[in-house]
Amino acid sequence: TVVAKMKKETVVVIIGAGPAGLATSACLNLLSVPKVVLEREDCSASLWKKRSYDRLKLHLAKQFRELPHMPFPSDAPTFVTKNGFIQYLDNYISRFNVNPLHRRTIESASFDVCLGLWLVSAKNMLSNEVEEYVGSFLVVTTGENSECFIPKVSGLDGFKGEILHSSQYKSGKNFSDKDVLVVGCGNSGMEIAYDLSNWGAQASIVTRYPVHVLTKEMVQLGMTLLKFMPCDYVDNVMMILSKLKYGDLSEYGFRRPAKGSFYLKRATSQTPVIDVGTINKIDNGDIQVLPSITKVTEDVVEFQDRRANHFDIVIFATGYKSAVQKWLKDDG
Repeated sequence: TVVAKMKKETVVVIIGAGPAGLATSACLNLLSVPKVVLEREDCSASLWKKRSYDRLKLHLAKQFRELPHMPFPSDAPTFVTKNGFIQYLDNYISRFNVNPLHRRTIESASFDVCLGLWLVSAKNMLSNEVEEYVGSFLVVTTGENSECFIPKVSGLDGFKGEILHSSQYKSGKNFSDKDVLVVGCGNSGMEIAYDLSNWGAQASIVTRYPVHVLTKEMVQLGMTLLKFMPCDYVDNVMMILSKLKYGDLSEYGFRRPAKGSFYLKRATSQTPVIDVGTINKIDNGDIQVLPSITKVTEDVVEFQDRRANHFDIVIFATGYKSAVQKWLKDDG
């Protein structure tokens, strides 16, 4: 049973204790603005702590990923490791006295026009109490990675092997000698396929959408050039460098988008694939590239080009979907 409601008034209600929520809270603390941070999980930065693979590093150089008012330590590597970034975030929380309220599931958030205030209802999963928060401002920092997304695939329910989402993948240690299909050729999918191959799995990857493939050094150069040059010019530089590095990737089934990599990042949040060595493994035949799936049977996956391959495990690196629309109410 749900316990009676508790009410708390503040100025800013922040939903989500990932890096963006922590940064917002820290800046408000420095300005002495009252606020509350509500987090669904039992820890801050849960995506990094609970749903990321072991070999993960920041794909952007550290100067592009630091939070306000606290640079990374000077001895930190240019591309910070997963554990290094988690330590940085924990230090940030301590330094700026960010105190998120964990295990709060948002039930609704709506703006009361008469009061001129946001009304946020959250269930405390520890006490089973429904808490009401009232504030002048609402900041939603849950990002786009709230709920795992697995697309509908014909016959997937009857697959006898193991099905995972990339958020459940930690390393390829337990997949040696297994036939593993990775669905999705974004950064997670490409790096998971690379990791699986390193651990001795027979890795294949499904490519469905056009992608830009760059190195992390190219991205770092592009981020620097954007300070001085138009986006179109930088995108042309990136395309030339990518072609010089990788040649024509269409022979493997990779298509390049019509728009440039930095334009797409700004306009649609679509990020380029930052290659960690996957393309070389594809070139050597260690990783197989396959087209879209048409059908799944007990242990066989059929593809658009009519190939049908056996797989022990299917890993969906197909991203996430936002859950904000479930609880953020409009004024209608």
